Amino acid sequence: MNRYKLIFYPFLFIAILIGCKNDKTISGDNSTAADDTITITSKQFDAGGMKLGPIVEKEFPETVKATGIIEVPPQNRAVVSAFIGGYIKDTPLLIGDMVKKGQVLVTLENPEFVTLQQNYLEASQQLIFLKADYERQKKLIAENISSQKSFLKAESDYKSKLALYNGLKQKLTMLNFSIEKVEAGDIRSVASIYAPILGSITKMNVTKGMYVSPSDEILEITDNDHIHLELSVFEKDVMKLRKGQTIWFTIPEASEEVFEAEIYLIGTNIEKNRTIKVHGHLKDEDQYSFLTGMFVDSRIVISSSLRKALPSKAIAEIDEVAYALMLIEENAEGYVFKKVVVSKGDEYNDFTALEDPGTENGERKYLISGAFTLLVE
Repeated sequence: MNRYKLIFYPFLFIAILIGCKNDKTISGDNSTAADDTITITSKQFDAGGMKLGPIVEKEFPETVKATGIIEVPPQNRAVVSAFIGGYIKDTPLLIGDMVKKGQVLVTLENPEFVTLQQNYLEASQQLIFLKADYERQKKLIAENISSQKSFLKAESDYKSKLALYNGLKQKLTMLNFSIEKVEAGDIRSVASIYAPILGSITKMNVTKGMYVSPSDEILEITDNDHIHLELSVFEKDVMKLRKGQTIWFTIPEASEEVFEAEIYLIGTNIEKNRTIKVHGHLKDEDQYSFLTGMFVDSRIVISSSLRKALPSKAIAEIDEVAYALMLIEENAEGYVFKKVVVSKGDEYNDFTALEDPGTENGERKYLISGAFTLLVE
C-alpha cells in the first residue's frame, strides 16, 4: 500500500503544477487569464488608466524607400589648387576652420615666380619701343615713304610682344601678384592663394615645405549654408515620383528624429546600379546642424489612403507575433478580453494599420490604453 502512495503523490504534485501554470495573475488577486482571455476588475481598469476604443479609419501615406547623403550644391564647394607648382611656405589653417572669401589660405614659393615677373617687366619695356616703331611705320606707309615690308615687320613684332605681355600679365594676375607693385619693381618669390568662397575647411592635403604641382588638390572648402539631399531611388519606383513630393528622412547614426524635405529635381540618367538621383530641398535646415556626407534613410510620400487601424500602443509583439486585446464581455464587475492575433501594416502618427481587420471587427472594442502591459506579462 505504501508503495502505491509513493507513486501517486508525485503524479498529484505534477498535476497541481500544470493547473497553476494555466492561471495567470495580471495585476491583483481578482485579475486572471485562462487560455486566451484576461479578466480585469473595474477598479483595476480605472486605476490603470485603461481605455476602450474601436478599430478606426486613418489616412496612411504610401511611400517609396530611398537612401542617400546630405550634400551641398557644386557652387558651395571649392577645391583649391595652384596654377603653377611651388613649395608650401605657410599653411596656418586646420580642418574645421572657417574662412572668408578672399582670405589667404596658403603661400607658395618658387623661383619661377621671379622669372615670370622679370619677363613681364622686360616685355613691358620692349612693348613701349615696338609700339612707337609700329605707329611710326604706319604713318610712313600712309605717306608712301616706307616699304610695305618694314611696316609688316614692325606690326608683327609689336603684336607678338603685346600677346606675350598680356599672357604674362594674366599669369601674374592668376597667381595673385599685384601688377602695380611688379611694375614698380617689387618682385617677389612668394605667391598667395586666396579663398574663392566663404565656408569651412573640409580637407587639408598639404604641410609646410611640401611641393605641390598644378594637378594637386591643396585643400577643400565647403559652405554648409545651403545643403540638400542626394537620394538614390531604384528604377522601378521612379515613375511614381513628382516634383514637390514630401520626403521624410532620418540620420540613423546621429538621431532618431524624423526630418522633412521635398523633391526639387529628379535625375534623367540611370546609374550603373539601376538607380536615379533625386535632389531634395530641406525644410527648416537652419534649425539643425547637418553636415555634408551624413548618411540618410528616407521615405518619399507618393500618395495616401484610408485604412483601418488601431493605436500602436494597443498592439504588442510576442515572439514576432502581434496581439491585441478585444473586449468580449463587460459587466458590473469588470471586463473580459480575448487575446487576438493581428496583422500589422504601416505605422503613422502613433497608429498601426491592420492588413486584415475583418468585417465584424468594426463593431468590436479593444483595449487601446494599457494593453501592452497585460499582453507582455
